[in-house]
Amino acid sequence: MRDFGVGFGHLIQGQKWVARHGRRFGFGLLPGLLTFVLYLGALTGLGFGADDLVAWATPFADDWSSPWQGLLRTGLTALVFVLGLFLAVITFTAVTLLVGQPFYESLSEDVDRDRGGEVPESGLPLWRDLWISARDSVRVLLRVLLYGVLLFAAGFIPVVGQTVVPVLGFCVSGFFLAEELTAVALQRRGVEFKERLALLRGRRGAALGFGVPLTLAFLVPFVAVFLMPGAVAGATLMARDLRGEPDGPSDGEADESDESDETAGGAGATGNAAAREATDHLS
Repeated sequence: MRDFGVGFGHLIQGQKWVARHGRRFGFGLLPGLLTFVLYLGALTGLGFGADDLVAWATPFADDWSSPWQGLLRTGLTALVFVLGLFLAVITFTAVTLLVGQPFYESLSEDVDRDRGGEVPESGLPLWRDLWISARDSVRVLLRVLLYGVLLFAAGFIPVVGQTVVPVLGFCVSGFFLAEELTAVALQRRGVEFKERLALLRGRRGAALGFGVPLTLAFLVPFVAVFLMPGAVAGATLMARDLRGEPDGPSDGEADESDESDETAGGAGATGNAAAREATDHLS
């Protein structure tokens, strides 16, 4: 339970970080807004065209009498739209991260820089980073779909299907959401997909504490767009925690330290000069 709180703390700290860095927050909104508009257009088109799609796919029901034809096609139309909405929810984060790869990578680097210490860089060209991100996102999606099928089947078990299964569903979604978001920082550190999963399994409580609240928040339309920049910042903090990276002096603190050293050095030199003058007068 304590580790759950640690993960949730990283999520909150990430939101606070972007709140203090308004410019980064504004840039971080752009990929989410673009992806949201694309998904909204696709879902709107699906809503208008789902009935035609179902009618085309069920020619055997053309001669059915009322109300059976209407019941079948209305039910299938609703199912098509629900499936489209489900796919939009589970792929939104992956597509947003892919679209905003340069934005979020730069944001993640700024968080590392702000925490002090080394700022890792992948050293790979952009197209290579995009390819790795897309490949790993497909791996995550396949795992989510597999768990989704298993949980859907378990949903028919009396009592368990209506209580335990929904909770497990949110936990699975939260875990893999944490994986996708921490991948931005961990990929820069050269951590491969399987190693990332191992790190998160080793700190499952923290992964759930970070991902489950975010999954619940993402269910509210448009909220994901505004939370995404802070989620990337928080995931960077969590990635540092997973790898045990200590915080060093930030750039601002380092500059202040250098100025203090220079001031102290200047004061010391002035004091030495005054002491030499006093000695000369005495002699």
